[in-house]
Parts: sequence; C-alpha cells; structure tokens
Amino acid sequence: VNWAVCDSDWEAEFCHVVEDNSHVLAYVKNQGLGLEVPYLMGSEPRKYLPDFVVRIDDGQAEPLNLVVEIKGYRKEDAKEKANTMRAYWVPGVNNLGKFGRWEFAEFTAVYEMEDELDKLLETLGAGPARQGELIE
Repeated sequence: VNWAVCDSDWEAEFCHVVEDNSHVLAYVKNQGLGLEVPYLMGSEPRKYLPDFVVRIDDGQAEPLNLVVEIKGYRKEDAKEKANTMRAYWVPGVNNLGKFGRWEFAEFTAVYEMEDELDKLLETLGAGPARQGELIE
C-alpha cells in the first residue's frame, strides 16, 4: 500500500508522521480489513473499527503491530473503545500468541502526534527516529 484514503485532515497528518519515522515498516488504514473489536456501551454490544494498523520495528525479533485511533473530541463511546483495547483486546491477543505482538495508541492532538509517537516508541524501546536524522 502506498497511499491511504483518509477520513479527516488529522488522519492525513498521522500518515505524514508515520511515513517520516524510520521505525515504521508499514501502515494501513483499517478499511475493509475485517479488524473489528467487540465492546459494550453499557449493556449494548457494539463493534469498534480502529483507524490504522502500524507495523513497527522496535528492536524485537518480530515487528510490533500498533493499533491506532485518531480522535479529536472523545465522547463516552471513545473512552469505552480505548478501555476495551487496553484492558481486554491487546492483553488477550498477546496472550494467545498466534498473531504477533500488539499495542494500542490513541492520538488526540493533531500537532502533538509526532512527539507522542516518539514517546511511545521510546517507551517500547525503539526510540525516536525520523527519516534524515542521525541516529547514534
């Protein structure tokens, strides 16, 4: 995939951010991929479709799969989706061990996405790396 159809300017900015980061191996907009996460809103079952999946070289033997949500205003359903991803889906799929390693990130400030991705990569042990930067 060499381009993505974005639903917002924020998603387009995210694409620029991941394209400029040398740790990012690939990314794809989660459109028609079948990645849906069930969650509950109160007692009502719903399905969550995350915005992107990003493959990251974080120095481990296999790449990390990062599920990404781009969200400006966070209504209650967005909080439930993020909680489901962090508390249930990511631990569950990682514990299963058949589908690689997974993490979840939510970016809520368009002008801070690059710094937030760098901080996340540092936390994961990969460290910041943008194309064109000298890495020692």
